[in-house]
Amino acid sequence: MEIKTAVIGGTGVYDPGILLEIRDEQVSTPYGDVELKIGKHQGRLVAFMNRHGEGHSIPPNMVNYRANIDALKRLGVKNILATAAVGSLNLLMQPGHLVFVDQFLDFTKFRQQTFFDGGSAGVVHTDMTDPYCPELRGILSQAAQNQGLTYHNGGVYVCTEGPRFETAAEIKMYRMLGGDLVGMTGVPEASLAREAEICYATIAMVTNFAAGISSDRLSHQEVVDTMIQNGENIRKLLLQAIAWTDDDRACACHSNS
Repeated sequence: MEIKTAVIGGTGVYDPGILLEIRDEQVSTPYGDVELKIGKHQGRLVAFMNRHGEGHSIPPNMVNYRANIDALKRLGVKNILATAAVGSLNLLMQPGHLVFVDQFLDFTKFRQQTFFDGGSAGVVHTDMTDPYCPELRGILSQAAQNQGLTYHNGGVYVCTEGPRFETAAEIKMYRMLGGDLVGMTGVPEASLAREAEICYATIAMVTNFAAGISSDRLSHQEVVDTMIQNGENIRKLLLQAIAWTDDDRACACHSNS
C-alpha cells in the first residue's frame, strides 16, 4: 500500500495518535536520515513527521527541510498537510482562528532553499505563482466549515529566520508589505515541496497578535499553550481533510516546471 499523504506537525502538534497501527520509519536521504511515523486512517497509510523533533529540540532555523521533504518524496507522498503556529498582523485573523495561507514573503537568511544546486542536480527555476495547493486549501476550508471552525481561506505568511521573535518595527514593515501572519517554518518547506512536485498546504493556527500589535510580551509558552488548547480542532480537521483527499487526483502541483 502506497503512502500518498503526510502530516508535518509543527509547534504543539506532536502526537501521531490521530492514526492507527503506528510504526516507526527511518528514511535515508542525501541530506541526512529522517525519523517519522507511519500509521493508518480509514484504510490508507499516512506519514506523520514531527518538524521540531522529539521534545521540540530543533529550532526553526535548524530544521533540515531538504531532508524532510526529500524523505516524503521517497515514500511516494503526493499531498502534505503542514501545521504551523503563527502570530497575526491582521486584526481580522484573531487568536484561535485557522488560516489556510495562499502566499508567503520570505525573510529567512541562511537556509538551504532548493534541491537544485547546479551540477548534477541541474538548474531549475520553479514556478511559485501559487505556492500552496489551491485544491488542498479548498478541502481544508470545506472541512473547517463542516466542523464549525473559524477559518480564513487565504492569507500572506511572512517567514522569518528565528528563533527570536520579531521586533515591533519589523512587524510594522511586514504589515506595510501586505503580510497577514508571521512564523518561522513555512519557508523553504513550501517551495521545496513544490520542487518535489508534492501538493502542499499549511494549517496556520493564530496563537497571538505579533509584536507591537499585542500589548503583552511574547513568549513561546503562550504559543504552545494555545496550540494545545486548539489541538482537538486541528486533529479533527486533519482527519477530515485526509479522508476527503483523493490520493490519485491529478494536480498542477505535480509538475515543477
